[in-house]
Amino acid sequence: MKISLDIDCTPEELRGFFGLPDVKPMQEALLQELEARLRANLQALDPETLLKTWLPAGLKGFEQLQEMFFAQMAGRPGSKK
Repeated sequence: MKISLDIDCTPEELRGFFGLPDVKPMQEALLQELEARLRANLQALDPETLLKTWLPAGLKGFEQLQEMFFAQMAGRPGSKK
């Protein structure tokens, strides 16, 4: 014997029928927190902030970075000191 039932209801109605909690408020709160974190991380991608992070010594750090690139392009294993 085979019995099949077709139930036409919304997800909210089905959750209520089975006694499951409504997770929509929790999802909205988590999405707001995730959005705030993403915005904070995007602030760190500001070009000025990146340069300050990568080149903390200013021009001296840029010169060292340039020497490192030239050493890699020339095929030398290390940089000059």
